[in-house]
Parts: sequence; structure tokens; C-alpha cells
Amino acid sequence: MDSPLSPHLKKKAQTLLVNSALLKRDEAETALQTVTCGQLHGDGSNRQFFRINSLRESVCILVIPAGEGEGDIAEARSAWQIGSHLSACNVPLPEIYAWDRETGILLFEDLGDMRLHDLLVAGGTTSWKKDGHLLTLYFQVIKELAHMQCAGAVGFDENWCWESSRYDQQLMLERESGYFLQAFWQGLLGKQTVQGVIEELKDIAQRASAAGTDYFLHRDFQCRNIMVKNGRVRFIDFQGGRMGPLGYDLASLLIDPYAGLSLTVQGELLDYYLASLRKHLTIDEKLFIDHYNLLAFQRNMQIVGAFSFLYTIRKKDFFADYIRPAVCSLAGRMQEPQFRQYPIISNMVRQGLELLPE
Repeated sequence: MDSPLSPHLKKKAQTLLVNSALLKRDEAETALQTVTCGQLHGDGSNRQFFRINSLRESVCILVIPAGEGEGDIAEARSAWQIGSHLSACNVPLPEIYAWDRETGILLFEDLGDMRLHDLLVAGGTTSWKKDGHLLTLYFQVIKELAHMQCAGAVGFDENWCWESSRYDQQLMLERESGYFLQAFWQGLLGKQTVQGVIEELKDIAQRASAAGTDYFLHRDFQCRNIMVKNGRVRFIDFQGGRMGPLGYDLASLLIDPYAGLSLTVQGELLDYYLASLRKHLTIDEKLFIDHYNLLAFQRNMQIVGAFSFLYTIRKKDFFADYIRPAVCSLAGRMQEPQFRQYPIISNMVRQGLELLPE
């Protein structure tokens, strides 16, 4: 069977496998020739993922950039540089074996196929009781999240970032609330932008930006980007990392539509996060909660926009089932006291929920 890789990419991958001492040259050539059997799939990413096997055992995961453009190679470079930094900080990531500067090819440790999301789908209600399996795993995730946010910020070089180097107000308006308006409100629902909503969204973003940018931010910290191997959680898809506020990644985890965590569980995990964070630094918890709600709003906007785009434009039907839960979460967020002064966006969210099919 012919390899799906071009001769040039196959040659580069073979060199990486050999130079990193994962395989001998003839073994690498054979493994790459039959690589189609191990092709994997990302969620929203257009990168290509392949499982490299030798003698029926997995050797590593081969990641090919989505294209050959400058941005594609920069994304791969960020994965290598940010991943190397976080690994040096003892953040639980897959081991990164090699990276090719020219093509952007990466070789990662194979963590298997078990995501935290898979365990959520399979788990029962007892998993959330005291000492339950899922609750124990989430506690582990949160403990490592607090460590990553604080330790990962030390010595972080913003030149490693392939997109923006910090999570700021402009990003919120363009990539989050703007994403909601364009991909969901206009794209999916076919509605016109309501007068006055931009001003409300600018005000929310300005208040959210007060949370600062002093910590490492993963920015897509959800259950499908958390692997579980031998009872230990590992974080993936970190190449979009940058400096940002504490509450954003926590919000990504707690309001994750894939997980559908109850408000009771979210509250318990929030308390555990604050307890974990106290081991690293001292914070004003009341102010943190205020910022958390604003950042959760921003993240929720991003989720609804991204899922709508991936469903309508990328034609990825997988995301369709999660749009309504994400909008429901956003509608619930709008009931918090700090959002009562924003009637326009609140009404748009309610109307959006009514227009979506069950």
C-alpha cells in the first residue's frame, strides 16, 4: 500500500524517526509505507495525525501541518517550543521526540486513544460521588492546571506564540464575541447584527481584560484535549498557548459542552481550583470570581462561534450536537448579576436559543 505522505515528507519523517533513535532506517521506511492504517483524526484541526507502528507496536504519533504556508509551519514551531518549555516545567504533556524546521513535522509520544471525554461518556453517576473515578480525575486535572498556569509563565518567551502573544481585549472582540456574531448569529441563524450590541460586547471585554495576562494560558483546555494514560492525565493541543488570565482555562474546563458538567460539580471543582491555587500564590478570591464569570462569558462566545463555523463552513457534523448546550450555558451565564446591564446581548442569546432546533 502506498504511503499517504509525499516522497519529500516521507523522507523527512524517516530522518526524524532515525535521528531520534525511535527506529532504524529500514524499520522507519517500512512503518511509513503502511502508515495509512494508523491515520488518526483531529477535531477542528486540519492537521494530519498518523500512528507510526513497528512490529504491531506503536512507536509515536506523526503530526503533519495542515499546509505548507508560513502560518502552518509557525503553528508547528509553537508546538515544539511551547511544548518543550512546559515539559521542562513538569507539566504533564506527551513527550515531544522531534521537530523538522523546514516541513513542521512533529513526533509525539503516543498516549493511546483514551480522552477524558471518553471516560465522561462511559461514566455513571457514581463516578461523581466522593472518591469517584471522574471526580478524582478532574481533581488531578485542576491541580495540574494550576501548576501549568503558574510554572509555565516563568521564563515564557512570547516569541514562541504563532498567533497573538497575549490574551487581550482585541482578541476577545475579534475571535470570541465577534466569532459569535459572525459564525452563529449571522452565519448559522441568518440574522442581522442588532444595533448597540457591539458597544455592550466592548464593555464586557474591557471589564474582562482587567483580569490581566500574567499566567500561561492554554486557551483550549477542554476534555477532548486531555488524555488519560495509566491513570494519569496528559494535556495536548497546547500550541495556541500564550500569556493570559487565570480564570479562562478554568472556565474552558468547567463550561465545556462536551462534558456537560452540572452546576453542582462546577462549583465543587471551582472550590478545589482555588484551594490548589493557594499553594502557588495569594489571590483576592472575590475579585477572581468576578473575573471568572466575565472570562467564562468570553469563552462561551468563542465556543458557540467555533462550533457554528466548524458545522456550517467546515461541514463537520460532529459539532452540531454541541451548539445548543453551549448556547444554553451562555443563557445561564447571562443571569449572573454582572450581566444585567447588557439587555441587548442577553436578548440575542435568548432569541438564538429559541431559533435553534431541539
